[in-house]
Amino acid sequence: MREEKYDISGMHCAACSASVERVTRKLPGVERSEVNLTTGIMTIRYDESQVGPEQIIAKVEKAGFGAALHPEKREKAMESPKDDEAAALKRKKLELVTAGAFSLVLLYVSMGQMLPFGLPALPLPDLFSMHTHPVNFAMLQLLLTIPVLYCGRNFFISGFKALFHGNPNMDSLVAIGSVCSFVYSVVMTFLISDNPHAYVHNLYYESAAVVLTLVSLGKFLESRNMQKTKGAITALMRLAPDTAILAGSGREVPTDSLQTGDLVLVKPGARVPVDGVVAEGASSVNEAMLTGESLPVEKAAGSDVIGGSVNQNGVLYVKVTRTGEDTTLARIIRFVEDAQGKKAPISKTADKVAGIFVPVVMAIALLAAAAWAIAGQPFAFVLKVFTSVLVIACPCALGLATPTAIMVGTGLGARHGILIRSGEILEITHSVDTVVLDKTGTITKGEPAVTEVIPYQCDKTTLLKTAGAIESVSSHPLAQAITGYVKEQGITALFQPADFENLPGRGLKATLEGRAVLAGNRRLLEEQGIDISPLSEQADSLAAQGQTPMFFAMDGALLGLISVADPVKDTSAAAIRAMKQQGIRTVLLTGDNLAAAEHIGALVGVDEVIAQVLPEEKAEVIQRLQRQGRKVMMVGDGINDAPALTAATVGCAIGSGSDIAIESADIVLMRDDLQDVSRALRLSSLTLRDIRQNLFWACCYNTIGIPIAAGALYLFGGPLLSPMFAGAAMSLSSVCVVGNALRLGRAKL
Repeated sequence: MREEKYDISGMHCAACSASVERVTRKLPGVERSEVNLTTGIMTIRYDESQVGPEQIIAKVEKAGFGAALHPEKREKAMESPKDDEAAALKRKKLELVTAGAFSLVLLYVSMGQMLPFGLPALPLPDLFSMHTHPVNFAMLQLLLTIPVLYCGRNFFISGFKALFHGNPNMDSLVAIGSVCSFVYSVVMTFLISDNPHAYVHNLYYESAAVVLTLVSLGKFLESRNMQKTKGAITALMRLAPDTAILAGSGREVPTDSLQTGDLVLVKPGARVPVDGVVAEGASSVNEAMLTGESLPVEKAAGSDVIGGSVNQNGVLYVKVTRTGEDTTLARIIRFVEDAQGKKAPISKTADKVAGIFVPVVMAIALLAAAAWAIAGQPFAFVLKVFTSVLVIACPCALGLATPTAIMVGTGLGARHGILIRSGEILEITHSVDTVVLDKTGTITKGEPAVTEVIPYQCDKTTLLKTAGAIESVSSHPLAQAITGYVKEQGITALFQPADFENLPGRGLKATLEGRAVLAGNRRLLEEQGIDISPLSEQADSLAAQGQTPMFFAMDGALLGLISVADPVKDTSAAAIRAMKQQGIRTVLLTGDNLAAAEHIGALVGVDEVIAQVLPEEKAEVIQRLQRQGRKVMMVGDGINDAPALTAATVGCAIGSGSDIAIESADIVLMRDDLQDVSRALRLSSLTLRDIRQNLFWACCYNTIGIPIAAGALYLFGGPLLSPMFAGAAMSLSSVCVVGNALRLGRAKL
């Protein structure tokens, strides 16, 4: 099976995207086809042995739309879309202003002579008076309408093209309604000379023109707002600088030409061009746009830096480690693009409705018109009903309800360092009731640190000097924690160990200045006949808390104990409290011994502790919880968490974790902060609420609007809806849906 993306052109409403989905799904070998109206991208999965890109493109084009393979390379994808969209929006604005000007004059001419409530007629030259020169009156309206029709020509081109291909869309409804009003008015214009009094009141040029203008206004506002919904992607793309400065030569080169291993100079205030490691220099770097972390991060030699982050004060020399599509920024953009391109389950029902909506509306318009004609109403009345029903119907609101909210929601998440893989995941996360947390690197910092220093028959400095010297030749994480702590205490003048011996599973043995030194666990010292009973009780207490006590001895005498542990992150307890407030059950899942796990669990306040679980058993624990009817989110950071992340309802990886964990996850937290889990849950809840609001108002609008347009109120003595008001209402519904989605972007997580 192969999955590809195609850019689809010529789509104007949800009925269009539904048509593309329908025709492509009929192709042999197509397993899945989804079209996102807001991004204009079709994601299709198919069997290469049965169908190929040529057949897919041909099928889409036969349906009346354009199709082209979506560019895979980031630089190609970034070349022109922003410029094209800006130019298209500028053209729409110019056409809208022109159409609006002519429509206002047309309304003055046509309606100014027939003001309600006994108001005096608006002044108009006698040459164009409907009473003295009715033909001139009609011809002036015809001339004023033609420029408006030209400005709205895309409605006719798209609408009739879709109609002739058997896939009528929103533009088809507007085009048919406007053409009917215009043609009828033209016929009346030619008949006026036969019976001026009868035909001069049956001109509907203003309906044809003003409907187009109002719908164009709605489309313009919708397009402008849709650009804002894509703001997260646009902002991320702009983070990558176009050029970089090569260290040494000082030559400025395109960022795209950088290769792994190159050394680049990053001046204060400049953006880091690509991912790398600091080779020389120190500075504060602002990573807010990428991780959501508002405070600058201190960087020195050996620190990793992310492409797109801002160097604030010092000069940095950065060795390039990742380029092109492998950079963190490119992966974030790809993650967000994929999320915005994939549909949530809730949207599929709306899309099915939108797919049959236009034909149903056309049928309702014809039935309503026929019913009023049979009831004896004049043709002008019937035409008004027919046009109003066509114009007021709005599948756009239904079709935009979900994808706009998904785009804004994923963009909001990206700004807070929460990357969500798909709209489906964004929706499903709302249903999570159990969060399973890995311990190491998730609840704890994942890096061992010294927690206790207990000297025995010597002072603390002597113990630390001895420990720092013997551990300096070991690469074990516990040894590195001790040597790091010794340096932090300002102890630098250390003896050089001789006759060093590594004793697997027990510790180290060496000679310092002619004296035999031991460093290791209880077993090592007992084997060497050293009495550790003075510190045995303290060691047992520390071990019960999940710490690792290390004993040190010199010339057969106990020197003391240094305990090392993986400390709990500062934010873990607060994060778990926040989850509990959201009604979430929290579970600590770890391979550590039960006593250590329960100690950590008590510190952070989890509801349940499951310990001594092998990596391959973690997925089984997740599945067992799911069989109990729970919707489970697994949060982890290591390679051993990957199976559990995949098995969970929602897999959530801490951004500092392994690449395998990140690739296996549905949600990636760019910050090393467990509080972002509760933020992700809240984001899902807010987005789903926004989608439901959009769908409710879209359905409510059409349920109420279409019967009113069909004459339901007139039937009971009320007014008959004018096509102009129908057009205004239709435009307003789409703008409201997109506006409501944009409101989500200002939400606090």
